[in-house]
Amino acid sequence: MRRAAARETENEAARNEYTYRQTVIIADLDQHGAQLGEYREVRDIVFSPTMVRSEQVVEKARNSLKRLQLTEEDFRDIRDIQPILITKDNVFMYEAKPKGEEVMDGVDCWLLQVRPRQILDGQRLFDGMIWISKDELAVVRLQGQAVPQIQTTKKENLFPHFTTVRQKVEGKFWFPVTTYADDTLQFRNGPQRIRMTIRYANYKRFSADSKIDYK
Repeated sequence: MRRAAARETENEAARNEYTYRQTVIIADLDQHGAQLGEYREVRDIVFSPTMVRSEQVVEKARNSLKRLQLTEEDFRDIRDIQPILITKDNVFMYEAKPKGEEVMDGVDCWLLQVRPRQILDGQRLFDGMIWISKDELAVVRLQGQAVPQIQTTKKENLFPHFTTVRQKVEGKFWFPVTTYADDTLQFRNGPQRIRMTIRYANYKRFSADSKIDYK
């Protein structure tokens, strides 16, 4: 796991030098599968001329969800958990158990079950399975859930199981291209189906000589 974390550290450093577009679509559905409402937002992750990384709104968030209310934790998960990177800085937070070998997306992989060792107050972590390519020790896919689920007498905040698919960029780095979820959340007042799609597109390496056009 630590060798894979070292590879992920390289991957994270590389991704922090790329611009890309992130599209988030979240829908709530009724018991028959018909869509009730939708949250949609499009942002570009860009750099200023002084190399400061930031997010630029391309399509302002539109929210017509009827039965779901998005929370701070949901947006933290979109930013930090769905495209999860287990690096040298956070690998100590997780325990990993080998679950065999599997070909995933045409790549020979080791399959690992990854779980938090403990969850401190306010933390958001990943609990699930990751597929690591045998030849590159790179994560090519992950499937699981952001944890913890939040259930108290006054608050109930549940999170869907999701899958994030990665692809190679520039023949070397494995970056997330799609996250999707279609899950039913078991709230106390009844089940609620949620469908989520996050797309990461147009990866482009940024350099000091690059030009970003703001519209």
